[in-house]
Amino acid sequence: MSFSNFKLNKPILKAIDEAGYLAPTLVQEKTIPSVLNNKDVIVSAQTGTGKTAAFALPILQKFFDYQDAPKKGKKVKALIVSPTRELASQIQDNFKTLGKYTNLRSTVIFGGTSIEPQKDILNKGVDILIATPGRLLDLHKQDLLNLDYVETLVLDEADLMLDMGFIDDVKKIERLCTKEKQILLLSATIPAKVEQLANTILNTPERIEVATNSSTSKNINQILYYVPKRNKMELCLHLLRNTIKGSIIIFRRTKFGVNKLEQTLTKNGYKVDSIHGDKTQNLRQDALNKFKNGYVNILIATDVAARGIDINELDAVINFDLPNVPETYVHRIGRTARAGKTGTAYSLCSADEKSYIKTIQQLIQLEIPIEAEHPYPLDPKAKPLVHKSKKTGSKHKKGRKSTASKKKKKRWY
Repeated sequence: MSFSNFKLNKPILKAIDEAGYLAPTLVQEKTIPSVLNNKDVIVSAQTGTGKTAAFALPILQKFFDYQDAPKKGKKVKALIVSPTRELASQIQDNFKTLGKYTNLRSTVIFGGTSIEPQKDILNKGVDILIATPGRLLDLHKQDLLNLDYVETLVLDEADLMLDMGFIDDVKKIERLCTKEKQILLLSATIPAKVEQLANTILNTPERIEVATNSSTSKNINQILYYVPKRNKMELCLHLLRNTIKGSIIIFRRTKFGVNKLEQTLTKNGYKVDSIHGDKTQNLRQDALNKFKNGYVNILIATDVAARGIDINELDAVINFDLPNVPETYVHRIGRTARAGKTGTAYSLCSADEKSYIKTIQQLIQLEIPIEAEHPYPLDPKAKPLVHKSKKTGSKHKKGRKSTASKKKKKRWY
C-alpha cells in the first residue's frame, strides 16, 4: 500500500515524499481511513510505530479545505492534548513537516515558558493546536482560548497522561469542546483506567490494535552486568572509559539519580546533559538539541521525560537502574539500532533488581548474556537489602535530648 491509496491531496503527498516516508506503517494503514471517516478511534500501539502521522495526516486532509481561510480569525478545529512538553513539540514538528504545503496553521503551547508569545500566536488564530493539559486550561481560564469550534480532539499517550495525574484535566478539556466532535485516543497500552475513560467520552469507537512488540531487535546487542548497588557508579565509569563509545542515553529511575550521575560524569570530564521533569522546558530542549547535534554525547534521562523522543544515530543505551515494568525495558533499548543499524544495550543489575531481570527476560523471551569479567562483580549469594524499621527505645536512653531541649533548639532558627 502507498499513501496515495488514502486519496490525500497532492500538497500533503508531496510533503510525505520529501519527509522520506516510503509506505504507511501498519498503524497508519489501519487508522487513517477510520479518522477520515470521522469515526471515534482507540489506537493501541507502541512508540516508534508511526502513531503521530497516523492522526496528523488525516487531520491535515480533513481540514485542507480551510487552507484558503484568512490567517486572522482562524479557529481551533483540531486539538491534540499531549502529556509532556517534549512529546507536544515533536507532534508540532510532525504537523509542520507534513503540512508545510498547506496554509493550515498549527502551533504548540506548554508550561515552563513565557505565556506572552503563546497569547500572541493564539490571537492571530490557528487551525491545529497541540498542548499540554495545564497550560491549555490556564489559557482557557484567562479567556484567551476558544474551544467551541474543535471538530477533532486527540488524546495522545493516554496511559502516560493518566499516570501523570491528568485524568480530571482531560475530562474537563473534553467537556470544553463541542459535543459533536470526533475523539481519537492513542495509547501504548490500554489499562483499566484508560478503558474506563474511553467508555466515558468516546462514541462507539473503532478499536485498532497493533500487537505489542515484546521482542527486541536482532540488531541490538544486549549485555547484563551483575553489580553491587554501591558500585554501580564505578562500573558505569569503567564501561565509559573502556567499552562504551559514541552517542549514549543513560536511564535512571529518579530525578535525583539523574542529577547525581550527571554531576559525577561531568567531574570526570564527560560531555553530558540531562532531561527530567523538574527542568524548565528551555533547559530540556537545549539538552536535546545539544545531544542531537553532537555537542554532548551522553544524555541522562528519566523514562517519563524521554518517552516518545525520537533520536537517530544512537549507539548505546545504559540501564543504570533497571525498570520495574518490563515493557519499559523494551521501549528504552528500542531507541538504538533503528533503521537497520546496530546498537548495544547495557544493563546494570543489583541484587534487589534480580526480579526485574526475570520478568524482562520472560517478556522478551530471551536470556540476556551476562558479562562477568568486570572489576565490581556481585556475589552470586547476595540478596536484596531488607530495610528494617527502627526500634523505639526508652525515653530516658543515655544521650537522648529531652523535649525541652528540642524546643529550645528550635528557637535558634
